[in-house]
This record gives sequence, structure tokens and C-alpha cells, in this order.
Amino acid sequence: MTSKIKVDNINKVSDDSNIIKKCGSTTTVGSGSGQTIVVDGATVTLGRCGGAVNIASGATTSGMGRTGTVDWCTTAKTSPFTAANGVGYFVNTSGGAVTVTLPSSPSAGNILAIADLNGTFDTNAVTLCRNGSKIKSECSNFLLKDERLSATIIYSGATQGWITVNTANETAPTLKPQNYNVQYLVVAGGGGGGGTNHGSGGGAGGFRFVACKSFTVNAGTAIPITVGGGGAGNFPGTGAAGSNSVFSTITSTGGGVGKNSGAGNPGGSGSGGGGEAPSTAAGGSGNTPPVSPPQGNDGGTGSAAPSTGSGGGGGVGGAGSNSSGNAAGAGGVGSNSFTYLGPLAPSYGTTGPSPGRYFSGGGGGTSEGGTNAAGGAGGGGQGGPGPSGTGNGGAGTANTGGGGGGGGRGPSATPGDYSGGAGGSGIVVIRHATADGGSGGDATATDGSDTIRVFTSDGTFTA
Repeated sequence: MTSKIKVDNINKVSDDSNIIKKCGSTTTVGSGSGQTIVVDGATVTLGRCGGAVNIASGATTSGMGRTGTVDWCTTAKTSPFTAANGVGYFVNTSGGAVTVTLPSSPSAGNILAIADLNGTFDTNAVTLCRNGSKIKSECSNFLLKDERLSATIIYSGATQGWITVNTANETAPTLKPQNYNVQYLVVAGGGGGGGTNHGSGGGAGGFRFVACKSFTVNAGTAIPITVGGGGAGNFPGTGAAGSNSVFSTITSTGGGVGKNSGAGNPGGSGSGGGGEAPSTAAGGSGNTPPVSPPQGNDGGTGSAAPSTGSGGGGGVGGAGSNSSGNAAGAGGVGSNSFTYLGPLAPSYGTTGPSPGRYFSGGGGGTSEGGTNAAGGAGGGGQGGPGPSGTGNGGAGTANTGGGGGGGGRGPSATPGDYSGGAGGSGIVVIRHATADGGSGGDATATDGSDTIRVFTSDGTFTA
């Protein structure tokens, strides 16, 4: 026979308050303050079939675990906040994007939820800031960017981090990388031209670009931009190669500095070989260091003594021309491959077939006893005598990466040895969908649905 104890109420001796009270079909546990019921080594069933067990107002439970649900905070969030374990949030982004910082040092099983209250996540996304933990195995912040999205995410452990366990009202992937793609043009500074009456043309600055939006950037990341300066003209021994231009992982190499005599110097494009060398002087190597597609070409060869013609500097569109006796070689042509400057096109580069603009032309060579040569289309400087009427080489055009022209003998009224022209400075251009955001640039413009950002000096592109 089973023993039973049947009571409707259990009260404390000290103050006669209820510990367990039955009222109709409802059983109340612990309606008084500071009460605990402990039953060791047993299973306790509270209430009856069809009845209810109520927790008194203001009381809390512990050790009962969470069943994969959250308690919803019904006050809409409209500004950045840090989420807590076990809570769901209605987020209103109609006034702008909102950043939600995930809990720090989470434990496996921690759970939270986000819901698009006003159906505006597709316009103003929620950024999930990982706060030191991974999201979908990646050390990156992620976006919630689908209209009417409601998503529950759970912390699975250190390997995968936070993952989605269920979503509603959307069909696309829920946790989206905070990335988008851009186009770029990165042109380095041109090399200075060689001097002392038979100097060679400087090599053009390296030219690197992508023809479509295929380079991935992480939204919100500040990416330093370096715009390389043009190298000084040579007279003798004082010239310099162009400086590198850099955007993220993309580096364009400065053009090689022209030579007074002897073999040319390497660079994004190589400089020409100097005139009046002991033997034919090879042009400097372009595309150094090598990248694909090539960022430039070789310089032209210089003539052996007693001829004084020097080679032209290489350009990205072609090698520098070789000298022939006392006739100097012209600079290699630049490239008009980047055709995405939109309304800013007339302000940068040199004239090319519309809508293209030329960049990275090589500097022209010069000669003591014969003809001088033109720089390549794309900013390359002419071999001396330059525009000033002296024997100085012409400078490369600013923000084209053009190589400087070689320094010549000078006209009879101003005889003597002259300096090579300075190389032209480089340029960096970023083009992206306007809707993706981004900031920075010395000049900006919109072209259809895109924004164009032009850097003519060092700066920062914030993705």
C-alpha cells in the first residue's frame, strides 16, 4: 500500500506564510519571501495534470536551463547596443544602420535573436560586431541585410563561433560577410630622365587596374592609400626612380631612373639605355617585380660610342624605342585601359580615345649630336632640349606616372650638359557602387550608380 500525505496548504512556523498553497486548480510555490524547498535525491512534481505552477511576482528561477528560446525586449533598438544572452531584440533601422555588439566571452549555448521591426534591413543593415568571437568560423563582422529578417543565433563554441539556428521572412543567406567589391587603378611615380647631354628616358610608373568590380574590401575598414612621387632627373648621379603607389595588397612599382650612359634601370617600366656607351646599352627591365598582367615594359637600347642616341623609357602600353645612331628612341606608349573615370576623366591622365585617358607613358631619349625624341602618350616627358629652350629633359605629367625625358646638349646659345626631367607623380582611383558606402579621395564624383574616388596624394579609403 502506498503512503500519502494530503494537504491543501503548507505554512512556515515562523510567520505562518504559505510555502505551498492550492487554490482551485492553481498551485502556488513560495509566495512568501526567502523561501526554499530542497528535496535531495528525488524527483519533485509540482502541480497536477491540467493545472498550473506559477512563479510568484518578482521571483526568479535558476538551474532550469534555456530551451532554445529568447525573452523579447519589446523596446525597439534604434542605436548601437550590446546584446545579452537569452534576449531577442526588435531593431528599427529606418533612421540609419545599427551596430549590435555580441556578448563578450560567450559560452556554448548562449543565444540571442534580432528582428527587423520596420522592414528596413535591406536599406540600413545591422552589423553584428563579433566582439572577439568568430561568426560562422570567420574572424569578421557580418551583416543582417534582408528585409523583414528575423534571425536567432547561437554560440556553438570557439571553432565556428556564432551561427544561425533559424530564420524567418527571408530567402537569402542570413549572416552575410561585411564585404563588397571595387575597381581600382594604381599608378606609381615615373622615373626621372638621365642627364649630361645623352641621357635616356625614365621608365613609366607601374600601371595596375581591374576592369570590373572584382577586388574585395571589408566594409568599415580604413585602407591607407600611397600615391608615389615622380623621381628626380639625373645629372649625373642625382636622379631617382619613381616611388611606389599602394592600395591594400596592390603595389605598383616606380619607374626606373634614366641613365647618363650604360644599361637602363629596372622598375614598373624600365628606363632606356644611355647613349655614347662603350657598347650598345640595354634598356632596363620593366614589370619588375613581375605581376600579372604586367605593370610595364622594358626601356629601349642606347647607342654605342661614338653615337650618342639614348633609348626611350618603357611605358605600360609598349617598350621604349631603341636609339639608332644619333637618333634617340621615343618613350613607350602608356595605356588607356582604365575607362571608368566618368565625369572626372578630363581632369586626369592625357588625351586618349574616348572614354579612355592615357597613363604611364615612358620618357623620351635624347642625343648630343642628333635628334631628340618625344615622350610616350601617357605623360612621358620629351627628351631635351625641353620646352624651356635649354637642354633639360621635359618632366613627366603630374598624376600620370609618366617618365621624365633625358637631358640633352642644349642649343648653341646655351651649350653645356643638362639634367633629365623629373618623373610624373602617380595616382590611385577607386570605383564602387554608391550603395555600398565608402569615403575618402581628393576628388569624387558619381557616375550612374557608382562613386569614383580619385587620390592624387596619400590618403585613406574607408570601405
